[in-house]
Amino acid sequence: MIMSKNILGILSFLLIGLWSCSDDNSGSSPKPGDPSNLEVDITIPDQNAGDVEITATADNAVLFEFDLGDGSNIVSNNTGKVSHTYELTGTYDLEVKVFGTSGRFLKKLIPITVMIGDDELGINPEGYTTPLTYDNMTLVWNDEFEGDALNTSDWSYDIGDGCDQGICGWGNSELQYYKSENLSVEDGYLIIQAKEESIGGKNYTSSRILTKGKQSFQFGRVDIRATLPKGKGMWPAAWMLGANIDAVGWPWCGEIDIMEMAGGNDDVSIGNIFWENGNGTSAANFPGYSQLSSGIYADEFHVFSIVWNSSGVVWYRDDVQFHAININTAEFDEFRNEFYFLLNLAVGGSLPGSPDASTRFPQRYVVDYIRIFQNN
Repeated sequence: MIMSKNILGILSFLLIGLWSCSDDNSGSSPKPGDPSNLEVDITIPDQNAGDVEITATADNAVLFEFDLGDGSNIVSNNTGKVSHTYELTGTYDLEVKVFGTSGRFLKKLIPITVMIGDDELGINPEGYTTPLTYDNMTLVWNDEFEGDALNTSDWSYDIGDGCDQGICGWGNSELQYYKSENLSVEDGYLIIQAKEESIGGKNYTSSRILTKGKQSFQFGRVDIRATLPKGKGMWPAAWMLGANIDAVGWPWCGEIDIMEMAGGNDDVSIGNIFWENGNGTSAANFPGYSQLSSGIYADEFHVFSIVWNSSGVVWYRDDVQFHAININTAEFDEFRNEFYFLLNLAVGGSLPGSPDASTRFPQRYVVDYIRIFQNN
């Protein structure tokens, strides 16, 4: 991790692609006018703000190109100097190219780790919180994400693009490949990162976890404290599926979305419910929306809650009700069964659409806790 406020001298990094060519003459012998002696200085004037200043020098240089590794536009100039602000804590692959008068280029790939905020993870701990106890209710299960690894007694990973389960794109035209490596548990937080990287024919990676076969519940109050990613195409979700899904399928098992967000509308969260609409062929749903009065859900933590019983489901954001549905009819019998939890960060899909040029990677979905209470 780069920690000092001013990194002096030249950082020693791996030199990659010693002689590559704009005219596809890579591997040939050096020519007059080829660039050489590429050196890169990196200065961090404020280590908690994500600001980075980059200076590149080389012999015979006529043009420099900087790919900053976060999805922003490539910067080209003849000065070799760039100032940039990274928006999220993380490690970014900076690629610096220098073109010589011969038209050929030399490049370096440089990993830059930046820290944003007052702690190593760059997570703002501020925001709404809820208690560990409620009158006339018992805490029956929770995960505070302590320790340094996911509790696999409670959680499993979904891996891949869904095709092995017969639901390519996870049934929603999603663009990511799920990996366990995109999830970490650190300093009391579960952190899921969405990254722009290619695997399994997909251009993005992320993580998805579920308590299926390990923890399931019928009725109660659920509290999930989280801070969300931002940007077009981001799709964080905290949701539930009927535990009998393997026997009856979806939507006959029922689905309760405690929280989801269509990235690009980063100040609006959604609560929803899905059920079989009675014709045996498709699902019905009933969404509700909670818009912040200021800021976006990436700014600080919020608590997304439901209160669920045999008669209805009520949604809250920071203990303010914003949505409700009456399920006290036979049409909604699936919601009187046990359900399990899922947490995931999708990229693209039917709800948010695809990322665009404004979307920065990596993005993070951070969960502080998940708790379920039931009546005494």
